[in-house]
Amino acid sequence: MKFILHFLSLEWKSFSRSASFGSNLAIKILLAILALLYSFALLSMGIGLYYGLKENHLDPLVQINTFLIYYFLFDLGMRFLWQKIPVMNIRPMLILPIKKSTIVHFSLGKTALSFFNLMHVFFFLPFSVVLFIENHPIESILSWHLAMFSLVYINNFINVLFSNKDNLFGILLVVIVVLGGLQHYGYFNITDYSAPFFESLFHIPGLFLVPLLLLIGLYKITYDFFKNQLYLDAGLATKSTVAKTENFTWLNQLGTLGTFLKNDIKLIKRNKRSKTTVGMSILFLFYGLIFFRENSHQPQVMQIFAGIFVSGGFLFTFGQFVPSWDSQYYPLMMTQNISYKNYLTSKWWLVVIGTVISTFLCSFYIYLGWQVYLTILAGAIYNIGINSHLVLYAGAYTKTPIDLTSSKGAFGDKKAFNLQTTLISLPKVLLPVLLYALGKNMEGPNTGLALVAGAGLIGFALRDRVFSQIEKVYKIEKYKTIQAYKQNN
Repeated sequence: MKFILHFLSLEWKSFSRSASFGSNLAIKILLAILALLYSFALLSMGIGLYYGLKENHLDPLVQINTFLIYYFLFDLGMRFLWQKIPVMNIRPMLILPIKKSTIVHFSLGKTALSFFNLMHVFFFLPFSVVLFIENHPIESILSWHLAMFSLVYINNFINVLFSNKDNLFGILLVVIVVLGGLQHYGYFNITDYSAPFFESLFHIPGLFLVPLLLLIGLYKITYDFFKNQLYLDAGLATKSTVAKTENFTWLNQLGTLGTFLKNDIKLIKRNKRSKTTVGMSILFLFYGLIFFRENSHQPQVMQIFAGIFVSGGFLFTFGQFVPSWDSQYYPLMMTQNISYKNYLTSKWWLVVIGTVISTFLCSFYIYLGWQVYLTILAGAIYNIGINSHLVLYAGAYTKTPIDLTSSKGAFGDKKAFNLQTTLISLPKVLLPVLLYALGKNMEGPNTGLALVAGAGLIGFALRDRVFSQIEKVYKIEKYKTIQAYKQNN
């Protein structure tokens, strides 16, 4: 028990003594507010869903059990995308008189207190209370309730066990889309097979032991897996790979700018973290399918929101972490005779090229109408002229180092794409939405698109002046950034 309390003390010191404590605290406050709002929504749904379904002459319990398969698949997808695995500085612990079992149990125990687990209480608990009020058998309610939370924690440990498999989110997304599409068009209905199982969990009280025993077994598997990785010459060892030489000589004609671009291209190609980020940016290309559909109930003004994200996937996922991508050698780089302007220009060209490629790949949206593609083009121009500058400006205050090999160690996974990057991205889409709404209300949608694109062109025209101001900010924050990047946690 004393080691557990010591671990908690170390976790608090790591958080409170970090150079980025202020920004981390602000983000955690925002996340807490979002968590409260989301919990309230789940609470309302847990109470009101029963009576809402009953008013529509539907059996609430049957309907809930029918779609629980999608509920848990969606929950697992959210975990793959956003839930971070607790990270401990494990190597120093291995030379201390601390049992490996204690380290592993503590790390796995932290995941049990994750909001991704606790949020389900706000849905299943009030729904179970309503079932009790409506005179359903108490033993059936308890059995179903225990089974649901066993499945919640099964998802938790699946995410922990496969935290280093970054392509699983894409696979799961394809599975959900395929299953939903097959059910929508009447070819195959997965709920015909899943619903009877969830119904049985309610009507056969002892059946909750099946998911409970699966949970216990999965915890044991996860525990054994990570315990076997706690060796300096095994799971925690730095893995070596055969180096490959790539010169990219065609970039030499760009001088110093070409040198920076070559380094960035090599970084993207050779590191798992950066390649995962590029892969996640590809998913943004399909974001517009939510807003551009003919039967979409989204307000028309939100189409420019989709245009920004569809064309700016790489800008938002990769550009958000400039200069953190270079954190491992940033202090060394700052001792060289390097112009901040050339450094920032190379990053700017990288996100611009990514935006242009994304816009080209979005050509399939032409099938939905030229107006849709014009919206994407307007969003791309705005990203190049305005948002490309904003991500570089925000980078001056980004003091979170990125370990490009962290996903290969035990408990060392850090997601390339998470909720924090989404929060930072929100201000970058509010202005174009307001400009589009203003133009649309004045003359029509084309005027709104013209205002958004015009703002992007103005930003592009003022690029040199903006770069000068951003360069000053980077110089002011230079030593704070170096100090932050030298920290281990």
